[in-house]
Amino acid sequence: MNRIQISTTLLIVTLATAATAVFALLTSKTIHNTGNIKTIGIGVYKEKSCDNPVSTIEWNDLAPGENRTVIVYIRNEGTVVVVLNARADNWNPIYAPNYIRFAWNRENYTLPAGAVVEATLSLKVSDDVSGIQSFSFDIIIKGTEM
Repeated sequence: MNRIQISTTLLIVTLATAATAVFALLTSKTIHNTGNIKTIGIGVYKEKSCDNPVSTIEWNDLAPGENRTVIVYIRNEGTVVVVLNARADNWNPIYAPNYIRFAWNRENYTLPAGAVVEATLSLKVSDDVSGIQSFSFDIIIKGTEM
């Protein structure tokens, strides 16, 4: 064999080896993945079917010493179990909570994902209320992952 033939053969073998290495770098394997994303969310509704969300509660006229209740339905709209808590905030006038007490019957209640629970919200007006003709406040209901 002459030198040109050996060089050509060596070049072909080198190119073939390089091509194989390039193909090895370009191969791939697809691995299918599945999973779930944890979400936390609650909704507050007027009825058990959860068709009408509650955005405002009108307590109307309350007399000194009166206790008034409102029924709402809490739905866990997330994918994890939550513990419910509620508080009243942003009172107007700011001294109103000295005379008006907010309470509910679902404090620290465990609510599974997708479940609905009836909740009773209540206001109790002190017998000695004074200086308040009207009031407003926000009810903040929170669901915390267990």
